[in-house]
Amino acid sequence: MARWLLMAWDRVGSNVLPLTHEFLAEMLGACCSTATLAAGALQRAGLIEYSRGRVKILDGAGLAKSTCECYAITKRQFERCVFA
Repeated sequence: MARWLLMAWDRVGSNVLPLTHEFLAEMLGACCSTATLAAGALQRAGLIEYSRGRVKILDGAGLAKSTCECYAITKRQFERCVFA
């Protein structure tokens, strides 16, 4: 979830992402209860604020630290394609 949120954040350009719970679960290929657990863990860590179809990124650097190396690789690829 952290990687997916960061990728969306990179493209939207805003700390507030209009994402419903159901949409997040669908994008992650998970059930709603799994999305709830993941969002709750990120919120308790102070990385996001999540409520009623809205995710606010509070700590982008911290969120990036919680992802695997694939986020940095994907980000570089996106920037290369868009800004080339």
